[in-house]
Amino acid sequence: MQSFLIVLHILLAVTLIGLILLQHGRGADAGAAFGSGASATVFGARGSGSFLSRTTTALAIAFFANSLALAYLSAHTEQAPALMDRIGSEQAAPGAGQQPAQAKEAPAPTDVPLIAPTEPPAEAPPAK
Repeated sequence: MQSFLIVLHILLAVTLIGLILLQHGRGADAGAAFGSGASATVFGARGSGSFLSRTTTALAIAFFANSLALAYLSAHTEQAPALMDRIGSEQAAPGAGQQPAQAKEAPAPTDVPLIAPTEPPAEAPPAK
């Protein structure tokens, strides 16, 4: 179901982008007022405004409804564990026939302190 909705979502998005690119801008009708005779011949005398805007509105509503359906499905489906979670669980509990990972021995602690003791700064010789 979710894969069908994703394919539908992509188709709606591509179609919506195409319809938006087909529409005229607000200033596009100014050329028609000055003698451009072929301004609205494809979609009738009223122009493409009503047909394209209604179709765009319907596709936008379908796109948002599909987005909500995908969000609902992704929130309410059980997801497989992430790759890092699976790797961590395999190392913690090895399956049958697998040897557990050998723990490496830590180097023996030495008597060297982590922070070297500080000596007081040497006084500068007196100036002559």
